[in-house]
This record gives sequence, structure tokens and C-alpha cells, in this order.
Amino acid sequence: MRTTQHTRKAVLALTTAGALALSGCGGSGDGTGGEDGDSSRPPAATTVELPKLDGQQLQVVAVWTGPEQDAFTKVLKEFERRTGAKVSYVPTQDAMLNYIGTKIEGQAPPDVAMLQQVGALHEAVDRGWAKPAGAGTRAQIEKNYSTGWQRLGAVDGTQYGVYFKAANKSLVWYNTTVFDNAGVTEPKTWQEFLSTAETISASGVTPVSVGGADGWTLTDWFENVYLSQAGPEKYDRLARHEIPWTDESVTRALTTLAELFGRPELIAGGADGALQTEFPASVTQTFTGGDQPKAAMVFEGDFVSVNIAQTDAEIGTDAKVFPFPAVGGEPPVVTGGDVAVALTDNPAAQALMTFLASPDAAAVWAGEGGYLSPNRSLDPASYPNEVQRNIAKALIEAGDSFRFDMSDQAPQSFGGTPGKGEWKALQDFLKNPGDVAGTQARLEADAAKAYKNEG
Repeated sequence: MRTTQHTRKAVLALTTAGALALSGCGGSGDGTGGEDGDSSRPPAATTVELPKLDGQQLQVVAVWTGPEQDAFTKVLKEFERRTGAKVSYVPTQDAMLNYIGTKIEGQAPPDVAMLQQVGALHEAVDRGWAKPAGAGTRAQIEKNYSTGWQRLGAVDGTQYGVYFKAANKSLVWYNTTVFDNAGVTEPKTWQEFLSTAETISASGVTPVSVGGADGWTLTDWFENVYLSQAGPEKYDRLARHEIPWTDESVTRALTTLAELFGRPELIAGGADGALQTEFPASVTQTFTGGDQPKAAMVFEGDFVSVNIAQTDAEIGTDAKVFPFPAVGGEPPVVTGGDVAVALTDNPAAQALMTFLASPDAAAVWAGEGGYLSPNRSLDPASYPNEVQRNIAKALIEAGDSFRFDMSDQAPQSFGGTPGKGEWKALQDFLKNPGDVAGTQARLEADAAKAYKNEG
């Protein structure tokens, strides 16, 4: 996958959305509406015709668990209601291609997979696993998605994927009580961010929560620093491995990141504690404990609202958000997304792909909260509050001008595998942030191997 050109307009649009003070409660997405969803909610509007598939069965795999699984299950239930098909959902680990490969070897491939990495989509195509999108799916994609999102789901000009779920991964969520007690306000630059963290630390609360047990959170930290500091052109070149990870721009980004990672008193639990903290816990520990939580701030995307909803904190009152601080001239905007791809010739698989490309499917999850759709035909009223509507509006108005998560563009062995490649190198860096050169050398060695194998 290769990203499209980035413009300042897109940066400003998405940054403005992230900067809005959250004034409404986030959707819970907790699945309390029962197996078929919330009975109080009317069925989704019908804008796409689907075939009757009575008795047909298909299996869908994705990494979603907990509230995300509950919400996605409601999407699948709506597909069942309209078609008569029966859908089984299987949550997998992050290394999706490994799971799929095992199932294909056993001659039992899932029908549709939701891939997190663009690199994984390309690998699935290269291995002959992915099936091209059918005519109905292509028609929905062309109608509902900007050219940039269409290209992200295509390989060598052939459309394979449907981007069903997107993310704004350039946000910092904070505990308002801690900020008020410390007398600090939302920082706008990296230096202000560090200064704010120091003041919060002096007030008696550890300032930053880091979910270092999940390597993908650390890649997001790096990408935001790198995009803002090195700029979009360098970002694209590093994403394509056209410049090495030993480049001076990477040195500067890691050195900057070490200004935080190298100060264990600013990180909840220090490096060792962060490396044992998974992403969901990194959020919940920021918004539990009254006026003495384990941390004051946590960095991650719009989807953090789902985890906050598992606490007693009210978004907009107890929990607010600001854009990732500007390291260079502009605040960074990094996006991510989950792409659906058919892996079998089952007609029901193509029908589900068509449904997922329609605003009908997006509206089901949008109503649950904790979700952002790149589908420009989705009615903004589908989102449960004004905050999410504004963030979604900014994403759509950005058109083709955005930067996609760098690690998700890489081959999975480098950018998307627990305990390997970029995830492992940055976890080691969190533990030893003084070893910038060694980290770069390991990143480059792993990247060179992964991109060579991909080629």
C-alpha cells in the first residue's frame, strides 16, 4: 500500500477535530442490547440491495474482542437479517496472516478477513489468498469512498479490499481532575507537553500512561513524532523503505521520543511497568482512582473512547482530548484502518463485502460509538455524539489528503508481528532509550529483510 499526497489543509482539518473539547458521552458499545442488538434502535436504512442467501454460511475473522466484537457482531446480525445467511465470527491474534495461512493449509480458510495492515493485504494478494472484489462491491466502493481510500484497498490496480473502520491516531486523552489540580492546560507543542508532564509529576500524579506490552502503540508514538518532525515527504519515503532506518531523520525522532521514554518518573510504572501494561489497561488506569489515578494522560486514537466507557469517567467532563503535540511545524495526523478482504469464492462472502462497503453497515457500528468510518455516504447523524461527528466529518473532508499508519504499510513481519520487527525494537527502545544507534541498526536490519522478502 502506498499513501496519497498530504496537504496542510488535511492536517488542519483533522487537527481541529481532535482539538475539540469533548462535550458528549461516548457510546458504550458494550453489547447490552442482546444478541440481535439494541431492540430500541430501528433497523439500519437500506441503501444497497443484497441477495437472498437462506441457509448459506460464512466465517469472518478479525482481531476485535470485547466491546468492538459486540459492535461488529451487530453489523453481522444486520447482514443475516437482510440475507438469511448465517455468519460465524472468530477473533484472532494480531498476526492475522499466520492464522489465515494455517487455516488455508488445513483447507478451511475463513470467507472474509478484516486485516489491520495494508502490508498484510498486499501479502494476501501476493500469496494468492485474496479474491478480487466483485462488481457489486466495486460499485459501492466507487460510490462511497474517496479515491485515496479506494487506492488503499487496491493492489496493482485491482480492487480487493473495503476499508470498513478507520482511526485518527493522533490524539492524547487526559484526566481533567488531574489537570485542574495541577493547574495545567492542554499543551500544543512537544516541549509544552514535556513541561506539562513535569508539572503534573510534581503535583503527585505520574503524567503519562504507555501501553508498551502492545508494540503497535509504540509504533504510533514514533510515527506521530516522525511525521511532525521530518515531514510528510520523508514519512512516505521511510514507509516505502526508500531511505534506511539509520537515516538521520530517524535519529532525531528517536532522540526526541527518548526525552519522554528516558524519564521513567514521567511514565506510569516506569519502563518495566509500561512494558507489562496492555493498551486497554493503559486507558482505564488513567481514568480510575479518583484524583489519584495511575496516570494523567494516555496517547492513542479516537477508539480510546470505548475503553474510557468501561470506567466511571464521563467523556467531556472527566475525560477530554487534545491533538498530539507539534514536534515540528505542524501537529501530526496519522490514520489507520481495518480492511475487509474475501478469501473464498463463496457468494455470501462477496455479498458481505458489498454490505460492508455500504453506509448501511457503517451506520450500525457508528451508532454504538468507538468507531470512525471512511465511508463518505454515511449520515453523520449515525454517530452518537457531536464529538465523533466532528472527527468523522474532518476525516471525510480530508478527502485523499492523509497519512496512513506507517507500520501498517510495512510487511507484516516488520510492522505487525508481536515480538518481532518494529514492535520488538521499539519495546527494547522503551526499556533502553539511550541506545538510539543500536535501535536504528536493528530496525534497519529487520526492515531490509522484510522488504526484500516482500519484493
